[in-house]
Amino acid sequence: MQQIRDKRPVALVTGASRGIGRGIAEELSAGGWSLVINYCGNEKAAEESAAACQVRAIHEGQRFIIVQADISRAVDRERLVETAWTQAGGIDALVNNAGIAPKQRADILEASETSFNEIINTNLGGPYFLTQLVARRMIADARKGQSIVFITSVSAETASINRGDYCLSKAGLAMAVKLWATRLAAEDIGVYEVRPGIMATDMTSAVKEKYDALIAEGLVPQKRWGTAADVGRAVRSLLEGDW
Repeated sequence: MQQIRDKRPVALVTGASRGIGRGIAEELSAGGWSLVINYCGNEKAAEESAAACQVRAIHEGQRFIIVQADISRAVDRERLVETAWTQAGGIDALVNNAGIAPKQRADILEASETSFNEIINTNLGGPYFLTQLVARRMIADARKGQSIVFITSVSAETASINRGDYCLSKAGLAMAVKLWATRLAAEDIGVYEVRPGIMATDMTSAVKEKYDALIAEGLVPQKRWGTAADVGRAVRSLLEGDW
């Protein structure tokens, strides 16, 4: 299979079929990046994301590879990384964005162990061990400007007693950023954290009215929801500082 790797940087963005991941993918495509677009279950959304990236692409040689993988599963993570190196010729940046919210918000006195395990495995274990696989490959490649970005959340520090599992997963992920940054510093691989606040995504649609009121009352300084494009610009700024 022909590789897409050329002189243009390549980023692997997990959970890039919608929401924040799609915003990141679109912004990077506008910066000339080729992308490995990961999705878990919605192939149509992934195809739409790739098409939107193609529209924003600025170079004819940019390519957008779609790869299905559930990052909570070791076998899927291994296949995702192998595909990135086989079809894309390797990557210059990993953006750990994929994550899930609890299917049902529940007080921590009532929340289930099943939900806890699902959230932790996806939001923390998935990116932690995906980074391990990618970092090994990056070290072997020794390319200039390699980077790893973790998308965490203000929930890493803000206690929400109806989403305890989610808060713990993001707090753990924030520590994972520090761990990987410390470990990979000597390898000249930059490790960064982007911590979004109250974001207008599918994940928050069920509580829109609640947060509309809180935002109007001054919950956040800009008095508006954050957007996927906001996060995309932040990630692009971090990554392009290395080029």
